Amino acid sequence: MSTIEDRLKSLGVVLPEPVAPVANYVPFVLSGGLLYISGQVSVDASGGIKGTVGTEVDEAAARAAARLCGINLIAQMKAALGDLSRVRRVVKLGGFVQAGPEFFAIPAVINGCSDLMVEVFGDAGRHARSAVGVYRLPLNFSVEVDAVVEVA
Repeated sequence: MSTIEDRLKSLGVVLPEPVAPVANYVPFVLSGGLLYISGQVSVDASGGIKGTVGTEVDEAAARAAARLCGINLIAQMKAALGDLSRVRRVVKLGGFVQAGPEFFAIPAVINGCSDLMVEVFGDAGRHARSAVGVYRLPLNFSVEVDAVVEVA
């Protein structure tokens, strides 16, 4: 069985430095056997994916934005745990899409993050989830996803 780091490498995923909070909160809280990760937006070294999905951003780009959120979630997991092998299960994802008035494929967008969790963590990446369309997200990012993770 390959390690999580091997899976990330085979997927071409390089974890970035974890994103620092932009307001009065912490990036994660470890409580008992659960790791709660604050919402991660669709940011990367190039600035990320911003704009309203369905008007300025198409569905494929929004799905890529959700994948970026997943990469940022995994970076926070590594920062919190030191070793990704401590992840027992991705319990729940909460996905938010800055959606235009006629865009309804919210679940398909959040699949960009969900699919990554399964690709990286296998069955332990299968999770409960919410997928919600919202009027605005912080700093005009297209997608934001938070997570609850069971840890060893």
